[in-house]
Parts: sequence; structure tokens; C-alpha cells
Amino acid sequence: MAQVVPHSGDTGGDCVEVADLTPHIAVRDSKQPAGPHVTFTQAAWADFLAHAVQ
Repeated sequence: MAQVVPHSGDTGGDCVEVADLTPHIAVRDSKQPAGPHVTFTQAAWADFLAHAVQ
């Protein structure tokens, strides 16, 4: 994955990595880098983020 941005919550431990793989955004569990991942279109990811902060 390119340009991986890890993020853990305030409690730590539960971390996801988000990568810009234009034209898609990929998300995976940082503890399982070879495990499953989910991809979004850039528009769907932006929509998700807009609703997640509400």
C-alpha cells in the first residue's frame, strides 16, 4: 500500500491504515497487513468521512 497513514484511537491498540491508491482508498487492520482490506472510491471515502465526523 502506498502512503499509509496509521491511526489509533485515544486508547491505542486498535489501529487502521488508510492508503491513497488513486483512484481508490484502501483501509486495513495494521495488525494484519497481509489480511483482508476494503477499498472505496475517493467519492465514497469522502462521503464516509463527512458522515463519520457528525
